[in-house]
Amino acid sequence: MNPILLIQSSVTETAEVAAEVAETQMNYFEMAKAGGLIMIPLVLLSFVAVYIFIERYLAINKAASEDLSFMNKIKEYIHEGKIDSAYSLCQQVDNPVSRMIEKGISRIGRPLQDVNTAVENIGNLEISRLEKGLPTLATVAGGAPMIGFLGTVIGMIRAFFDMANAGNNIDVSLLSSGIYTAMVTTVTGLVVGIIAYFAYNFLVARVEKVVFKLEARTMEFMDLLNEPAA
Repeated sequence: MNPILLIQSSVTETAEVAAEVAETQMNYFEMAKAGGLIMIPLVLLSFVAVYIFIERYLAINKAASEDLSFMNKIKEYIHEGKIDSAYSLCQQVDNPVSRMIEKGISRIGRPLQDVNTAVENIGNLEISRLEKGLPTLATVAGGAPMIGFLGTVIGMIRAFFDMANAGNNIDVSLLSSGIYTAMVTTVTGLVVGIIAYFAYNFLVARVEKVVFKLEARTMEFMDLLNEPAA
């Protein structure tokens, strides 16, 4: 047999096989379509989770940033009796620590318990701002798998309905639509839920670090006010 014809024949057969494989392969978009309407809330929840994670991550990082010389300057101003300078410095710096110290400085002259209460109240407000959106992220982590399982139930009901209507003419292809819906929604719900769960815990850990820093700066400021006058 002519080698050239043999090579051409092999190339033709390979191309035909590749075409058949390409036709049978399912891309992600087709798989999502097979999941049915349940995929719409799952996709929306995934966008919500990503948005909250990015927005909160940037906000928490900004809150965690701190000028190491800030408290030293505050101590220096208060020791020198320059309360207005310390207050102006707090207004120039935009972070939770500066806003807490600013409130405490504005209460200087009142009983220390009142000063401490005012500082703690501002700290609680700052923590609430940092935690904004985290309950929603936790809801996505818990709700996405449940929506996925709902799609599983709907898919299996659809499969059994098709079986019941088929009678004795049951065909595997007849059940494929319902089974696709069941499997795709389950996987999608679990993926979205797992990602949201890890994102939530990561952000909570970051918030706890900021809370620890706020508590440390509160104690440092109150110790400064409790120092005996020179």
